Amino acid sequence: MSMSTTTARPAGRPRSEKAEKAILEATLDLLGEGMGVSELSIEAIASRAGVGKTTIYRRWSNKEDLVVDALATLKAPVPELAGESVRDDLVTLLEVMRTEAGHVRRRCVMNIAMSESDRHPQLFAKFRKIAIEPRRNAVRAVLERGKANGELRADLDVELAMQTLTGAMIVHTKWHQGEPLAEDLSERIVDMVLEGIAAR
Repeated sequence: MSMSTTTARPAGRPRSEKAEKAILEATLDLLGEGMGVSELSIEAIASRAGVGKTTIYRRWSNKEDLVVDALATLKAPVPELAGESVRDDLVTLLEVMRTEAGHVRRRCVMNIAMSESDRHPQLFAKFRKIAIEPRRNAVRAVLERGKANGELRADLDVELAMQTLTGAMIVHTKWHQGEPLAEDLSERIVDMVLEGIAAR
């Protein structure tokens, strides 16, 4: 018997991309307006999105899964890297962090996600896996490549170098108090760090 190339349509109502987008947007709006994760309710999200609670529960089994998916939409994907130099690739990766800080809702919601990590450890663990680890892995891979090809010191502590690079950008994006970040900030951070970790 030959295998069919088509898949059976799942039972029930078809998933509505429009409804899902409205739900995710409503979640982000409420968080961005200052509502904490603990105070956020499915009822409030449904009301803002203009859908019923059952529409939400058909897609997400609980509030934390919905918040994770909503927060993950704010993270830009890991950019394509040229792979020609450690410096250029690190600047590209940090530049994504810098430009994200210019989006008020992204900055506000990310701060909420980070500040409530102790109260919602499972939520943060999921968010970390979806939105943070891919970025960290990309930076780690660039640094490991630099060690392997001689651009960076052979004895480089990759984890510490990664934390130094991203930590410097996080401090700037978190505390710049609405002032535009310098357009050359990514380059300045990378160049300063490279002075200490580049091969001699």
